[in-house]
Amino acid sequence: MKKWLKIILLLIGTFLLVVSGYLGYVFLSYHRIADNVNLNVNAQQEKTLATNTNYRALTYNIGYASYPPTYSFFMDGGTQSRADNKGIVYKNLAGITKSVKKQKPDLVFYQEVDENGDRSYHVNEVNLLQQKFGNYNSVYGVNYDSPYLFYPFSEPIGKTKSGLVTLSKSSLMQAKRYQLPIDKGVTKILDYDRAFTVTKTPVKNGKALVLINIHLSAYTKNKAIQNAQLKKLTDFLTTEYEKGNYVLVAGDFNHDILGDAPAVFGTAKTPLTWTHPFPKDKLPKGFHIPVNNLATAKVPSARNLNEAYKKGHTFVTLIDGFIVSDNIAVKNVAVVDTDFAYSDHNPVTLDFQLK
Repeated sequence: MKKWLKIILLLIGTFLLVVSGYLGYVFLSYHRIADNVNLNVNAQQEKTLATNTNYRALTYNIGYASYPPTYSFFMDGGTQSRADNKGIVYKNLAGITKSVKKQKPDLVFYQEVDENGDRSYHVNEVNLLQQKFGNYNSVYGVNYDSPYLFYPFSEPIGKTKSGLVTLSKSSLMQAKRYQLPIDKGVTKILDYDRAFTVTKTPVKNGKALVLINIHLSAYTKNKAIQNAQLKKLTDFLTTEYEKGNYVLVAGDFNHDILGDAPAVFGTAKTPLTWTHPFPKDKLPKGFHIPVNNLATAKVPSARNLNEAYKKGHTFVTLIDGFIVSDNIAVKNVAVVDTDFAYSDHNPVTLDFQLK
């Protein structure tokens, strides 16, 4: 009995040592990327924007190219954490590229683009997109660089370095990454780091179009953090607008931009952490979220990943889009219906002119 007791105690001690060692690794290796960091511009061509000219912007959260319609994600109540295989990642990237090129955008804003991740089988999606859109100028900013997360235990999501890619047919300058507030508790490990990137492109009248690529937190239940993220963004918008610049924000807001998406799509009214109505009253003067006929069209921009996608059954909503300054004339905004073939999001386009 004493022998078996020693073995059991040894196993328990070893287990506790491994667990404490891993937790120590996670929290000691966790770090936030500094605020106000300069980003490199990959320049391919020179072009200056003009007023009273039609342009198209497109925003697309590609879900690290790992979410086909059959996919469900563990943090949404599903079962998976990684792409099914590397081939699926390449297949989705091909579909994403084809869908975007079909829209012929002048500006592209991508979110959740993995530079290196266990979840996406270490496919460098940043380089691949830059190559596929080789005639565009590009900027990449890291959103988060997480330690190895050994969860879920059956298939750990692992280590991830992922970010935001902005592409433009016009010249890009003064690219920077700005840190967003996040939870300071244990939950910061699951919600990762957060940031937005800012890139300026020149306009012939001497002003600049300020391009902001953003992906707000999805899983935090802390309203104070959500409010702090929005304040950091809106303060920046005000500063650039007061300089006389044009300002265009694109991305995944993880808020219902329609305000009444459950009524539009006929879904449950109880909001998830990422489907609360966007607090439009907190936008600074001179800014709005264009929705035009999005409610009439009834094409969602995101689906819940609690299950494989079933059209007409799976929870859908509209959380992706744009914030524009009033010196930008919006001609149209639309969700491109890909039927969630390559991501848990659909791309959204904005047709506009600079006044």
